[in-house]
Amino acid sequence: MTEKTQYLAEKVAEMEERGETWDLRTLQTPSKPNVKVEGKEAILLAANNYLDLANDPRVKAAAQDAIDEFGMGAGSDWSIAGYMEVQEELNQAIADFKDTEAGVSFQTGFSVNAGVLPQLLEDGDVYLSDKLNHGSIIDGVRLSPADVKVYDHTDMTSLEETLESVHEDYKRMIVVTDGVFSMDGDIAPMDEIQDLADEYGAMTYVDDAHGEGVLGGGHGIASEFGLEDRIDFQMGTFSKAAGGFGGMLAGDEEVINYAYNTARTWLLSAGYPPAIAAANMKALEIIENEPDRVEKLWENREYFVSEMESMGWDTGRSETPIVPAMVGDSNKAKELGNRLFENGIFALPIVFPMVPRGEARIRNQLSAGHTEADIDEALRVYEEVGRDLDLI
Repeated sequence: MTEKTQYLAEKVAEMEERGETWDLRTLQTPSKPNVKVEGKEAILLAANNYLDLANDPRVKAAAQDAIDEFGMGAGSDWSIAGYMEVQEELNQAIADFKDTEAGVSFQTGFSVNAGVLPQLLEDGDVYLSDKLNHGSIIDGVRLSPADVKVYDHTDMTSLEETLESVHEDYKRMIVVTDGVFSMDGDIAPMDEIQDLADEYGAMTYVDDAHGEGVLGGGHGIASEFGLEDRIDFQMGTFSKAAGGFGGMLAGDEEVINYAYNTARTWLLSAGYPPAIAAANMKALEIIENEPDRVEKLWENREYFVSEMESMGWDTGRSETPIVPAMVGDSNKAKELGNRLFENGIFALPIVFPMVPRGEARIRNQLSAGHTEADIDEALRVYEEVGRDLDLI
């Protein structure tokens, strides 16, 4: 440590006192429902691996075959000399999966929002953004020359009032929202959002990262609400239910052409390995052909939520397989996380700045791969530790 950076150590110490640091744990197995973490066997409730595809043999085989055919690295930025044929095939698979004219893969989901949103609007335009949107959306709209108006979380009265107050003052408007909100597990009322946007002549941009593989039979929030041909920009990711890596954008052909020709995150970042593209494509195929995975995911979610609430746990606004166990105090949430881990349940505390101060929680994420025995054991530990800590 140097004298120049001493202030950072002081900031970390302050964060630790408030319980607002992240204690990283190391997995020694693939991401799957039952893992080994730092030598300890545990049931994993902290992953985005909703459909248990991260370690699927078919997905792994697709990646291995692609390594044999295309090598390891892309060799360059996709925009220069790293764009391989498997990547173009994936783009078509995205369009087919999302039922849109075109699609394109990005290096990460974050890079879609951080790269595309700054390019869509200009000075004299405005974004209307949900108060609890993901940080990548917040960063993306901040980088735009357009203005930003924030409406109350999933509050359609607030959205309509905001649209009414600004629609005559701006040339273009985009309503941007998460589809499934990642910390609370609630769902944006996308049908009402789309109707209001259409009424006021606004475009719509939805972050479907936690909706793919979960909503709409696995196809996401546009399919859930029958809005495939009305939402202007459908952003998503392969790193959650698809078990892979990378982001995606789906929409009309002009949308996709404009996006990858202007988003600096796409143009100026190295392409991910072609093996990833092949694995992502195989995952989309599995989601398409095995709807029972999505059905099992929802069965597990309903059972877990019902039992947690019957014990007295507050599961917040959850409507999806993201199920928070609300605690409030950050240090108390971290204590709960540690106690769960000691008892073989790996579920992480979520603290500020991921959530507002005073709203710390354990975020549980169910998987289609969890067995009833896994869930029963998690529930047993939650009841035992929750009572011991006077949380229920």
